[in-house]
Amino acid sequence: MRKIARFIAPALVATLGLSAIAPTIAEAAPRHDVRHGPNREAKVRSDISSLRAKIDRAAARRTISQREAANLRKDTAEIQRLYGTYSRGGLNAREIQTLESRINRVEAALRADHRGPRR
Repeated sequence: MRKIARFIAPALVATLGLSAIAPTIAEAAPRHDVRHGPNREAKVRSDISSLRAKIDRAAARRTISQREAANLRKDTAEIQRLYGTYSRGGLNAREIQTLESRINRVEAALRADHRGPRR
């Protein structure tokens, strides 16, 4: 009986010890589908509303035509719809990258339209 206790006791202690640190190991491990916090989502929301304001300002100053403004507003509305679809379960890194890329494209188009045609 003592021989069995000699083997079982250390095995039991080791098992209990591993089960106590297992959650901390799992928490430290990187996740592949990490959901980003509200700060990152708030920045994307802010970028979208800022983009709308920039388009409205450029249209009001007549630095872009109404047609250009309408096209840029349509693109921004599409980004907003995509954001709504993605944000239902929280945004992951790929979704944020997609949204930021589209926002950057519309901003680049706004800058290009703002400068007017090249001569």
